Amino acid sequence: MAILEHGAHILVFPYPAQGHMIPLLDLAHQFALRNLTITILVTPKNLHYLKPLLSKHPNILPLVLPFPATTSIPDGVENVRDLPPGGFKFMMSALVDLYDPIVNWFKNHPSPPQAIVSDMFLGWTNRLAGELKISRFVFSPSGVLALSVVYNLWRDMPKRNDPKDDNEVIKFSEIPSSPSYSWWKLSPLFRSYVEGDPQSEVIRESNQENMESYGLIFNSFTELEQVYLDYIKKFLGHDRVWTVGPLLPPEEERAGRGGSSESLASEIKSWLDQFEDQTVVYVCFGSQAVLTNKQMEMLALGLEKSGVPFLWSYKEPTKGHMKGEYGMIPNGFEDRVAGRGLVVKGWAPQVTILSHPVVGAFLTHCGWNSVLESIAAGVPMLTWPMGADQFANADLLDQLEVGCRVCEGEKTVPDSEELARVVASSVSDEKGGPIARAKVLSKAAADSIGKDGSSYRALDSLVNLLSKS
Repeated sequence: MAILEHGAHILVFPYPAQGHMIPLLDLAHQFALRNLTITILVTPKNLHYLKPLLSKHPNILPLVLPFPATTSIPDGVENVRDLPPGGFKFMMSALVDLYDPIVNWFKNHPSPPQAIVSDMFLGWTNRLAGELKISRFVFSPSGVLALSVVYNLWRDMPKRNDPKDDNEVIKFSEIPSSPSYSWWKLSPLFRSYVEGDPQSEVIRESNQENMESYGLIFNSFTELEQVYLDYIKKFLGHDRVWTVGPLLPPEEERAGRGGSSESLASEIKSWLDQFEDQTVVYVCFGSQAVLTNKQMEMLALGLEKSGVPFLWSYKEPTKGHMKGEYGMIPNGFEDRVAGRGLVVKGWAPQVTILSHPVVGAFLTHCGWNSVLESIAAGVPMLTWPMGADQFANADLLDQLEVGCRVCEGEKTVPDSEELARVVASSVSDEKGGPIARAKVLSKAAADSIGKDGSSYRALDSLVNLLSKS
């Protein structure tokens, strides 16, 4: 590990969404262990996410700037988790107004940062870094394949032959294995682009700035995405690309990652302890997705019919969801599955759950953090990609033969019979099947972050470069 005597000062700027913020804070922890001095920029209502880091590392300081005034986000909301689907673009636009406050802070700082590491949804910080004459490094909480697709989209700006045909296929023949996606599976930020619209242009320029930034950091590991890593270096025309994952919190903080209830974590552990190894299916669709009542009903029915023990963590509706149409557990369901099914409303300690030996499969929306956490734990996945980068992530899992597609799309209602069949078969794995392959990947993930592993070395070389910035 590169331990520096007098660590350089770095500004870390996470995007306020669970799946973006958590891995970048885990990266800040790794930076702090290597003796960098770090300032983390947040708005007031996101400050609590920094508590574990601030209590552990005296070389990490918060920079708390007021959330910019905006009419597009409800008062008091400062994190995407409290917005309905589609909230990402409003948050991206609002945060651009932090440009001047950051410049003022920088110019009045006795020892200002030498570089910025900021989330990929904060592309404008590259322009900011240019004005401040420092380097900007993009942090990608998405995998390398997924970001390759996004970069191709914003570079080439493909259009449909028939503007009404959502099933028209867009091909990416330049990317290894030539992925192709129906229009409706592409990034919603790209699909909603309207030339000349101020918000759309902010997003297009943000992606352009990302491609022009000095360096690119992935929460992934070389052995998982080698072919795509080689491709993205060729695409960018330089090799200032680092895979430093899987980024996970320190062991003692895993139960509370992304939440705060230690008592819930211990309750869940006790419940899991009663089952045999690799017999329980964990079901969770991340911090953003809220299922319609019809989806909830068919998912519940499928889990019930499967006869398999399961733990289901679900998100309740936010302010923007139609009252009474989302996120309701069917009446009587919990009573009927009592003993073999546990339903958790809201946050659950996912890293802890996945690493419990009784968990044999994970029914997931394929958010990249969930994918990496599952790979690190050696748990194969039942995939239900819903949007954003999730279709590319599900494709990668298909290629690695540790994923089995059960449904696709944020509004698609699954067939309960088929779901029951796949769920039941996922935990009766034959020798040499997905569970065995998942264990091989899990070892590769552990090796990559272990001493002298590929991610460990990449992190050391990144820290050395940041120190010379």
